[in-house]
Formats: sequence, structure tokens, C-alpha cells
Amino acid sequence: MFHVSLLSKANVDPTQILPQVPVEVNEDLTLELRLIRILDREVKKLRNKKIPIIRILWRNAQIEEETWDREFEMRKKYPNLFELPGMDYETS
Repeated sequence: MFHVSLLSKANVDPTQILPQVPVEVNEDLTLELRLIRILDREVKKLRNKKIPIIRILWRNAQIEEETWDREFEMRKKYPNLFELPGMDYETS
């Protein structure tokens, strides 16, 4: 069980504090991330389905992130990314 009386004051070392980086946030409190490139492809095998997924590198001014997303959804949102040479992927 946890109780507030168990808390103690933290000993903060000022040399260990990172400077705060300003982040631009949209009105709906989301970050504007740009899709940089596709890093990897994989087919997720479920019992009765095969779902093609891709690992994508996203970047903002201060943030770099990798996510796995469904290829079908990314093709709808970013069709120009898949028209590049060498980006064709056969789904079977």
C-alpha cells in the first residue's frame, strides 16, 4: 500500500537537469511529425490473416520516432511515398 507520508523530498543536482526544448504543439495538442522514410517491412501473421506492416521514421524539429503502422493505411495517407522507385511491395 502507498501513502503520501512515505514521500520524501528529492535531492536535485542542478548539473543533471536538461535544458527545456521548446516544442511546437497544434491547437488540438498534437505534434506535427513528418514522415522521413520507410525503415523496414514485415508481414504480421495472425491465425487467419496476414497483415503487411511497415516501420516508419518520423521526425519533428526536436523529436525522432519510429513506429510500426499498417501499410494499407500509410498508402492511403502518403501515396507519393510508395511511388518512389524501389518502394514497390507485393502483398499476397
